[in-house]
Amino acid sequence: MTDLLAQTDISPDQAPARRTPPPWAKMLGLTAGLGIVLVLLLAVFIMPALKSGPTDLPLGVVATDATATSIEETLTASAPGSFDLERFDSADALTEAVRGREVAGGFVVDGAGVEAVVASAGSTAISSTISATAEMLAAASSTGTTVTDVVPLPDTDPTGIGIGGLAFPLVFGGIVPAVAFRTIFPRNNGWKLAGILTFSVVGGLVVATVLRFVFGSIDTSFWPVTGAMALGIASLAMPLAGLQEALGSKGFTLSAMVMMFLGNPLAGIATTSAWLPPVLGTFGQLLPPGAAGTLVRSAAYFDGAGGLTAALTLVTWFVLGLVVHTVGVRRKARAAA
Repeated sequence: MTDLLAQTDISPDQAPARRTPPPWAKMLGLTAGLGIVLVLLLAVFIMPALKSGPTDLPLGVVATDATATSIEETLTASAPGSFDLERFDSADALTEAVRGREVAGGFVVDGAGVEAVVASAGSTAISSTISATAEMLAAASSTGTTVTDVVPLPDTDPTGIGIGGLAFPLVFGGIVPAVAFRTIFPRNNGWKLAGILTFSVVGGLVVATVLRFVFGSIDTSFWPVTGAMALGIASLAMPLAGLQEALGSKGFTLSAMVMMFLGNPLAGIATTSAWLPPVLGTFGQLLPPGAAGTLVRSAAYFDGAGGLTAALTLVTWFVLGLVVHTVGVRRKARAAA
């Protein structure tokens, strides 16, 4: 540096100093940046609720060909793009499809009127919409309406608040152990990973216990819910621990923010992803909170039906986190050597 200054006939004392912005500029710049972040957070947390509703929601219909065609035309005219109708031969076939989560619900139309077949345990928002649509169809044909709930919520939690409120506990349960066990075992990766796995199992037990014996949100699916919740916590904590090991605090902070500010509002746990805008709902199911919510609901009310993709998604996140963690540990070992 001295040689360079000498060649240009500029002494170190005469070298131009870097100008720092005045305090008022820093204040305004930071205020503007935080304002932009606030707008983005409002969009992420509020837009899914504002734009939510049925989009190509799969529904079944049991009716004659002429009646089914008339129903399709009526729904297309009144709610274009909202429903995707599939015809079934009998009410029993439609009921089994709803219980297997092949369709969200449906209609049985005969001379007696319109029967709405719903599954409130899948989503109270969706079941209410199907019931209201059945009333509209019945009014058009001057007949009556009945509602059959083939997968109801427990009487002790008729609105499904217990399962619907799992988004934040899931994210919290994934972030906290990644930080806590690294703090306690900063140089012992074996004990750190063992702590994360142990907490995942304990967390699953705690959540299932509260849902079963405090809120009454589940009846007979205690152990399936425990396993689903434990896998969800582990699939959140392991990637965070891996990125923390591989990229340091920056990697952990970025991944934690993604899970908190994207995974949480886009999980669709309270209403299921089918109620969110299609792109946002699909993206939310690719993240651990959304996949975990789907798996827990499937385990709690549908005997696991519809939960395979969610389970594979969670296992993939867990394995990826473990691989990233291993890469980070080996990189540090080579650097130390």
